[in-house]
Amino acid sequence: MCCAPCSVYPAEVLEQKNLFFEGLFYNPNIHPIEEYNKRKYNVELFSQKKNIRVSYIDDFQEEKWKNFSGNNSDRCIMCYTSRINTCAKYAATHGFDYFTTTLLASPYQNHELIKKLAEEAQKTYGVEFLYEDFRPGFRQGQQKAKEMGLYRQKYCGCILSLR
Repeated sequence: MCCAPCSVYPAEVLEQKNLFFEGLFYNPNIHPIEEYNKRKYNVELFSQKKNIRVSYIDDFQEEKWKNFSGNNSDRCIMCYTSRINTCAKYAATHGFDYFTTTLLASPYQNHELIKKLAEEAQKTYGVEFLYEDFRPGFRQGQQKAKEMGLYRQKYCGCILSLR
């Protein structure tokens, strides 16, 4: 779960498919720390409102992200890879049959790259990637997040997008 607003629609889709699911909040890319804390807090609020169990891996990595010297696309690859691999590994070690990501909800993210990296993680960690294009419900999810009083951020989370 990258944030509460991007989790709304995927949670609805998974519920409609009668799939049991849990959330994982692992976002070492989000900066500054105040933004990280806002997003984490709002995932907590969302999970309480929707009765969704969420695990949290607190691993704020300011220096790693602040000192990254590659170009924007390399930064996105590093971000996606880190988060997707952590999710797949978590799913595998905790006995889940599948994993997916709310990154697939945003029309602003590189959907095909996310899908490719998740398919690679599926092979590496031996847990199936549940692919779903959540983008069609992005605006609907954002509206519902607004109605729930959840914080809706204006950037993906990394330092470059903040600037």
